[in-house]
Amino acid sequence: MPVVEATVVVPVPPDVAFAVSQTTAPLRYRWDPFVREQRLLDGAGRPGKGVRTFTRSRHGFTMISQYVSFAPPTNVGMKMLRGPWFFEMFAGGWRFTAAEDPPGHTLATWRYSFRCRPAFLRPVAERLGHRLLGHDINRRIHAYARGCTDPVVLAAARQALTDGYGPASRPHLYP
Repeated sequence: MPVVEATVVVPVPPDVAFAVSQTTAPLRYRWDPFVREQRLLDGAGRPGKGVRTFTRSRHGFTMISQYVSFAPPTNVGMKMLRGPWFFEMFAGGWRFTAAEDPPGHTLATWRYSFRCRPAFLRPVAERLGHRLLGHDINRRIHAYARGCTDPVVLAAARQALTDGYGPASRPHLYP
């Protein structure tokens, strides 16, 4: 199964890095070139394990995904429940760890795994998918790094942390 991964060091501690990664509209659109629309489903007021989300990508594809893990400030994981016809399976995980150097920074690692369909096209489709998703994940993680320097995004992320990590009290910041 193909896996694409990207890493970046951002100039904020892991709790802030995690909070930035979980911003939603309109803040999310300030930094994330991939997401055109994203919202929680089923009346959820905040993210958490089992919560479903709707996402429309910049390519116009839509996906219903579900959080399979949500552990601030270290990691978040999701799996596709319904998505583009060419994905048989899609899952992703974002991990945030304190960088060894420089102090006060975070190493963000984003990893996606996928399987394409139909099976007879899988060898070609997955090579192409690896290339395209690799490009998208790199573009996205570097935009995220810029978001970690955006004063508006950082102020909202830090406020969410001040409010008791935010998802319960400021659900508009989280997908």
